[in-house]
Amino acid sequence: MKKITGKVISVHSGSNVDLSKEAHSSIQVELDGIVGDRHRSYVRNTWSGDKQPLGTLRRNERQWSAVSSRELEEIASEMNCAEPLTAASLGANLCLGGIPELSRLPKGTLLRFPSGAELIVEEYNPPCQDMSNIQASLHRTKSGDPVSPLAFSRAAKLRRGIVGVVEAAGVIAAGDHVEVEIYATPPWLALSEQ
Repeated sequence: MKKITGKVISVHSGSNVDLSKEAHSSIQVELDGIVGDRHRSYVRNTWSGDKQPLGTLRRNERQWSAVSSRELEEIASEMNCAEPLTAASLGANLCLGGIPELSRLPKGTLLRFPSGAELIVEEYNPPCQDMSNIQASLHRTKSGDPVSPLAFSRAAKLRRGIVGVVEAAGVIAAGDHVEVEIYATPPWLALSEQ
C-alpha cells in the first residue's frame, strides 16, 4: 500500500438540526462512531439513493466524515465565496490537510492516528441539495450577491470528502499527524485476476 502523511486541521462533533458540528480540540472515537455525534451508531435507516428500500435498517457506513482543507478552498473559490467554507458548517468530523485528492481515496484506505485510532474509508460523500441550500444561506459572493442554491452542489462535485467506519478506538486531536495507507489490490488477488 502507498503511504502518505497528512495533518488534522480541525475536529468536530455534534447533532445540530442544521447539520453543522461544533469544533473541539479532540474527539473520542469508539467502534460505533464518534462520542457525541449524530452519526454514532452501528446501524442507520436508509434514505433516497441507498440500495435498500427507504426505511430499511442497514449497516452504518457513515460513522465519520472528513473533508480536505485544500478541497474546501477550491470549492469556495469556484463558488466565488467572500468567506471560506468550514468543515463545521459542512457537518464534517475531520478537516485534513496534506492529502492530495482526499475525496478520491478508495474504499479500504486506512487513516491511522497517533493515539492508535484507525478509520477506514467506505466511500466518497457526494454533495446533496440540502447542504447546498445551507451553504447558500451562509455565504455571499465576493461582490455581495447571494450564493446560488446550486453553487455548492456543482462546485463540490468530487471534492465533498469521504465517509467511513471506525476500525480502532482512540482520540483524534487537532494538530495530529495522520498516516494514510491508500488501498491497493493485494498482490495475491492481483495475480489471481491474470
